[in-house]
Amino acid sequence: MKRLLNLYRFDFSEPVNYKTEILSGVTVSLALVPEAVAFALIAGLSPLTGLYAAFVMGLVTSIFGGRPGMISGATGAVAVVLVTLAQSHGVEYIFATVVLAGLIQVTAGMLKLGKLMRLVPHPVIFGFVNGLAVIIFMSQLAQFKTPTGEWMTGDSLYMLLGLVALTMLIIWGLPKLSKALPASLIAILVIFAVVVTFNIDTRTVGDIASIKGGFPPFHIPAIPFTLETLKLIFPYALIMAGVGLIESLLTLNIVDEITETRGHGNKEAVAQGAANILSGFFSGMGGCAMIGQSLINTSAGARARLSGIVAAVMLLVFIMFGSGLIEKLPMAALTGLMIMVSIGTFEWASFSTINRMPNSDIFVMVLVTLVTVFLHNLALAVIVGVIIAALVFAWDNAKRIRARKHVDEDGIKHYEIYGPLFFGSVSVFNEKFDVLNDPEEIIIDFAESRVVDMSAIEALNKITERYSKVGKKVHLQHLSKDCIALLENAEAIIDVNVLEDPKYKLAVDKI
Repeated sequence: MKRLLNLYRFDFSEPVNYKTEILSGVTVSLALVPEAVAFALIAGLSPLTGLYAAFVMGLVTSIFGGRPGMISGATGAVAVVLVTLAQSHGVEYIFATVVLAGLIQVTAGMLKLGKLMRLVPHPVIFGFVNGLAVIIFMSQLAQFKTPTGEWMTGDSLYMLLGLVALTMLIIWGLPKLSKALPASLIAILVIFAVVVTFNIDTRTVGDIASIKGGFPPFHIPAIPFTLETLKLIFPYALIMAGVGLIESLLTLNIVDEITETRGHGNKEAVAQGAANILSGFFSGMGGCAMIGQSLINTSAGARARLSGIVAAVMLLVFIMFGSGLIEKLPMAALTGLMIMVSIGTFEWASFSTINRMPNSDIFVMVLVTLVTVFLHNLALAVIVGVIIAALVFAWDNAKRIRARKHVDEDGIKHYEIYGPLFFGSVSVFNEKFDVLNDPEEIIIDFAESRVVDMSAIEALNKITERYSKVGKKVHLQHLSKDCIALLENAEAIIDVNVLEDPKYKLAVDKI
C-alpha cells in the first residue's frame, strides 16, 4: 500500500504558470470538441459518447496520470477497434468492452509492463502510425456517399468538396499566420459561418444524432453477464487496451522529449485504465492519449496538470450548455478536419528514410502498415511487427558469432568467441571447432561472448562431449556469473562436461 501511495501521489509540486495553464486548457478544450465528435462517428456511435469519453479521460488522466501536460480523450485508434463491435452488437457492448479494457490497462500498469514499450522498434512505430492514418482517411470516404450508399454527384458533391477543401486550407494555412487559437477550431467556425450565411444545404452533426446532454450519467452496461459475453468482448477489450497503451506511451515519450522531463509510463497506464473504467460506466466510448492535443498543449507552454483539468472541465461546459451550436456543425468541416488529422498523423519522413533503412526494417514497416489497414487490428499489427523485428535481429546476430583461434607456447589451442551464443547461432558455433585435429587441450574463451539460453547450454554440452570422446580436455574461460548460474541450473537435465584445470581456474575467472 505504501508503494502504491508513493507511486500515485499528486505531482502538484512543480511551478505553475496559472495564466498559461488556463489559457492553454481552454484552447485544448475547443480543439477537443470537433475531434471527439468525429471519432465517435467513426466508431458508429453517438457524438455524445465521444464527448463524454473526452471529458472523463481528460479529467482522470490529468489528475492521476504519469505525464503532466499530456491530454487524453476519445481517439481514432480506439474508434477503429470498436467500430465492428458497435455495428454488430450496439453501444451497450461498447461500454462493457471499455470497462474491461480499463481493467486490463490497470493490471498492466500494476505489473509495470510499461517498460515493454522499449521493445517496439522504430519501423514498427512508423508502420503503426501510417496504418492508423490510412484508416482514418478511408473512413472519411463514407461522407461522400448518399444515404443509400451511392457516391454523390453533381452540385452536392462539388459543394461538399469545396467546403472540405476550404477546411483543409484553413487548417494548413492559419498556423503560418497565427497560433493564438487552434486552426481546426477556426476552420470549423469559418465553415459554419459560410453554411449559415449562404444557407447551404449540407449534412450537419444534428442530422446524424443529437448531442444534447448534461453531466455524464452513471450507467451499468445493459448486457447479459455470461461467459459468452466475455468471450465476445474480451478480444476487443484486449486490442483496445493494447492500442491505447501503445499510443499513450508513444505520446508520453514525445512529450518527454519536448519538455525535457521524464514521465512515468506505469503510472500513466494505471491512470488510462482507471479513466476507461469510469468512461465505460459514464456512457463514454473510452480512449487514450491524444498526440495532436498534447502537442497543442505543450506548444502553448503548459507543463503542469492544471491545463488538462481546465480542458476537461470546459469540455463539460460545452456539452451542458453549447449542444445546440455543436449540432449545427457541418459534417464537411469535420471531414476536412479528419483528413488533415490523417495527413498530419502519417509519418512522411518514413519515405525519405527508405533508402537509408535496411531492407528488413522497410519490410517490417510496410507489413505493419498493411496489417493495420486491412485487418483494422492495430495491436496485432504491432505484435507482428515486434516478432518479425526480433526474428530479424536474431538472424543477424546468429551470423555475427566468430571464433579467433591461436595455439599458445604450451600447445593449448584457444578459441576466443565473439558474439552471443543462443539458439540462432548454435549451428555456426559448432562449425568453428576442429575436434579431430585440435591438440589434447583447448580453451574456449567467452570474454567477448555470452551463454544466453538452453540451446547454448546444449551446444556446450555437445562440444565438450565430442572432445571427451576423443580423449581431449575442454576448459570454459571467462564465463560471466549469470552464465555460470545458467549452467548450474541446467545440471539436472543436461550434463555439461566442463573440465577445470587447477592451474587456470578458468571457469570462475572474472572479466
